[in-house]
This record gives sequence, structure tokens and C-alpha cells, in this order.
Amino acid sequence: MKVLIRGAGVAGLTLAHELATRGAEVIVLEKREEIAGNASWQAGGMLAPWCERESAEEAVQTLGRGAADWWEEALPNQVSRNGTLVVAPARDVGELDRFGRRTSGFSQFGAGEIAALEPALAGRFGRGLFFAGEAHLDPRQALLALRDKLLGIGVRIDFGRCAASGFADIEVDCVGIADRRSELRGVRGEMLMLRTGDISLARPMRLLHPRVPIYVVPRSDNLFMVGATMIECDAAGPITARSTMELLGAAYALHPAFGEAELVETGVGVRPAFADNLPRVERDGRNIRINGFYRHGFLLAPAMARQAADIILGNRAAKEFALEPHR
Repeated sequence: MKVLIRGAGVAGLTLAHELATRGAEVIVLEKREEIAGNASWQAGGMLAPWCERESAEEAVQTLGRGAADWWEEALPNQVSRNGTLVVAPARDVGELDRFGRRTSGFSQFGAGEIAALEPALAGRFGRGLFFAGEAHLDPRQALLALRDKLLGIGVRIDFGRCAASGFADIEVDCVGIADRRSELRGVRGEMLMLRTGDISLARPMRLLHPRVPIYVVPRSDNLFMVGATMIECDAAGPITARSTMELLGAAYALHPAFGEAELVETGVGVRPAFADNLPRVERDGRNIRINGFYRHGFLLAPAMARQAADIILGNRAAKEFALEPHR
């Protein structure tokens, strides 16, 4: 089976891995000159199916439960299984109760337990929710490592190209927001990258606020990714001043050390979404589309890659990992 995949974001690369490891011959075309700059590159990398259930359908939790295992098997040493800690300022502590009512898989933590888990936060928060079963990875390191692994197992990746003919039995579009169908809408996400050696965190933090909930995800080299804006807009221009101030203010509320951090990068990614905010695998003859990951790219890409690979290769056994395809 020869399969051509358009798009080298998280959807395209996970599908390429799933197909290649099952014996298919795969070529990936990417219109960009490198793996950088797309929505996957700007992602948080949180593998957090229980936390995401707070604002997502149950299918997101069901499909996302196997994500950390998939990534760990595909890319050993890339996944950190340290859980997620959710906290709120004292004035917004009621948000913790609301979050807890909409989720599961957590333990209630008091001030002492929070301090033991994250010493940098000692004395700052009296209550929290700890989701021990969650994980995270660095999306940029993961995408680059996946690219290198695919090249090593014989997958061809052509950059600066978006069209080819005469190669494939099946063609798959994984082009994200570049698929301009009317059913898809753009959801703009903005992020900051801060650097400080004055605070150390071992896991993603979610700071709840009625208007500006944020997440802070630790990376290597004293870097922290701060994000979570969801703006119904498909404009990919620079981050706005308002979002920058809100994200910085929320990071400062998590810990004042972020007030002295270096602002080393800002970024914007436009995530494609259908009306139900769930991804789809759609087939029309020899053409397949995978799209609509919304804010759950790294969490749901493994499950959708399995589903698409089952369809392409004619194996429909692994139903527990996939939504039924939309036709």
C-alpha cells in the first residue's frame, strides 16, 4: 500500500508513523520549508484527557486516554508522566469546585500537599486538584524526533511541496486550517515563552480564573510556555497586546517570579475546528481527510491516526480507540 500524506503537523506525522510501522510505503508532503510555524509547533503538548473534559465532549477523554502510551512507545523518553496540578487564586477558589464537578480522575490537595508536589508554590495556594494520570511532552522536540524517526524507517518527507501525482494508492489531507471547507472554522490560540531560573515546576499548571484561565507548561532550559487563549478567529497575525498582558498577568498570579522572566517568544496558531469541536476522519474513495483537532492535537492525533490507518489498510478491529468515521 502506497500512501501520500499532505501536511507534516502532528496529524500527518502520527499517521505516517502508524502506517509505516504497519508496513505501508509513505510519502509526506509539506508546503513549508521545515517543521515549524504551524499550529502544532505552537501547541502546549499537554496529554490531559481528564482536565480537557471540563470543556470538551466525553469522546475527547475516551480517545485521549491512550495518547501518553502511544507517544511513549513511538518516542521513548519524550513523555513526562508527572500529572497536572490545577489551582486558583483565593478569590476564585469556587472555580475549583466547578472544574471538579465537570471532571474526574483527580485528588483534592491542600496547601501542604501542593507544597510537597511543587515546592515553588509553597504558601501560595490553599487548595488544588491533582490529576496524577496525566502527562505532557514538548511538541517541538516531539515533532522533530518523529520526523527523524520516520526518515530512519524509510518514510520520505518532501518540504516545500504540496502536490504530487502518480505515487499513491491513497491520498490523505492533514493540512489543518489550510483546508478551507465551510464546515471548518479557525480558533486562534496565542502563547508566550518565558525564561526564568527563579522558579522550577515539574508539571503543567492550570490556573483557573473566570475570564482568563491559563496553563503554564515547563520546558527545558528554564523555559515555560504560557497559553490558553481561544479566540473565534482565523487571523494568524501577531499576538495582541491585550492577550500578552492577560497571559503575563496570569503567569505572575501563579508566581511573582514570572514578573522578572525574559519574554523570549510570542506565537499564534490557528486551530481548525468543526461545530462539535471533535476531529473527523472522512473518506471519499481513495481520498481521506483528517481534520478538526481544535485544541486537542497531540492528545487526539494518535487515536485518529489509528482510525485512519485501520480504514486505509482495511483493518477495523481497533474500534475502542476511534470515533466512527464521518462520511
